Amino acid sequence: MGEPGTKELLSLEDLEAAGGLRTGRKHVLSILVENKPGVLTRIAGLFARRGFNIDTLAVGPTDDEAVSRVTLTVDGAKHPIDQVTKQLHKLVNVLKIRDLEPEDSVARELALFKIACDSGSRGEVLQLTEIFRGKVVDAGRRSVVVEITGADDKIESFEQLVRPFGLIEMVRTGEIAISRGRGET
Repeated sequence: MGEPGTKELLSLEDLEAAGGLRTGRKHVLSILVENKPGVLTRIAGLFARRGFNIDTLAVGPTDDEAVSRVTLTVDGAKHPIDQVTKQLHKLVNVLKIRDLEPEDSVARELALFKIACDSGSRGEVLQLTEIFRGKVVDAGRRSVVVEITGADDKIESFEQLVRPFGLIEMVRTGEIAISRGRGET
C-alpha cells in the first residue's frame, strides 16, 4: 500500500488484503423490547460503544402494550453485526432480535417534503407526486407539503427530482420493517 499522503492508486486486492474494504449489506434489525424507560438509551449506547453509526431508528408500540418494536438500520459493510447482536441479547429488556433479510421482509419509510412551487411549477410538482404515488398533505400559495412512503431508494429518487424546484424542508421517519409470511415476528 502507498504511504500516507501519496497519490499512488491502490488496487481492490490491495485494499482487501489490508482489511480496508469489508463486504456487507445494510442490516435492518427488528428488536422486540419491554416497554420500559431507558431501554432505547441502553440499545443506542451499546451501538455507540461498538463504534456503529445507526443510520435510521424507529420505535413504536406493538399489539401488546407491554412490548415495543425498535427497528434500526446499520451499515454492515463498515462493521460486522454478529458481535453487537450477541451483546443486545444480553440486555435485560430485550426480548427478541431479528436481522431481517431484504427478500424475506417488507420495509417502508415515510417522508414529508416541503417544496417551493408557484403557479407555473405547481402542476409539474403535483405530477411528480402522482407518479410516486404520493399525497399532497398541505398546500400554500408558494409551497406544497408532499407525503411519500416506500423504500429508501424511492424516497431518495423523489428528493432528487424535486430539489430543482426548491426543496425547503424534508423530514424522514427512518425505515420500519416486518417479516413476510404468517406467524413470524
